[in-house]
Amino acid sequence: MSNDYNTTMLLAAALSLLASLMHVGVILMGPSWYRLFGAGERFVRAAQAGQWYPSLITAAIALVLAGWASYALSAAGLIDRLPLLRPVLCIITLIYLLRGVLGPFALAGTGRSGRFIVVSSVICLLYGIVHLVGLVQVWQLLAPAS
Repeated sequence: MSNDYNTTMLLAAALSLLASLMHVGVILMGPSWYRLFGAGERFVRAAQAGQWYPSLITAAIALVLAGWASYALSAAGLIDRLPLLRPVLCIITLIYLLRGVLGPFALAGTGRSGRFIVVSSVICLLYGIVHLVGLVQVWQLLAPAS
């Protein structure tokens, strides 16, 4: 039994979707989850005070990650081809890899916990590697139609 789906890109989609759903969970569960997942104390206090911006920012991140999952699903062959598939996947992969490699430097001194900085950077690096492997596997299939 075989399928025509690229399993690496399916994994990439699942990882981005998981990250998206975790951000939704943070919104739903509130300040304790913001703290648990390493948001800065200022962000946690804003959520505790009922400020709108922690939920808005977190929802925006969740939507972006869900969009990224859609692009990976498209590259996997599970859904129809999305516009600008090849360049968008390159950008997504680059963002994950840069966040993974540069995150510890870029996030130092921002009020986020050291645990969050390290764990999220390792996760982003892993996501980036999965995306890169999948992108290499499907590269020729994603060539623009001529």
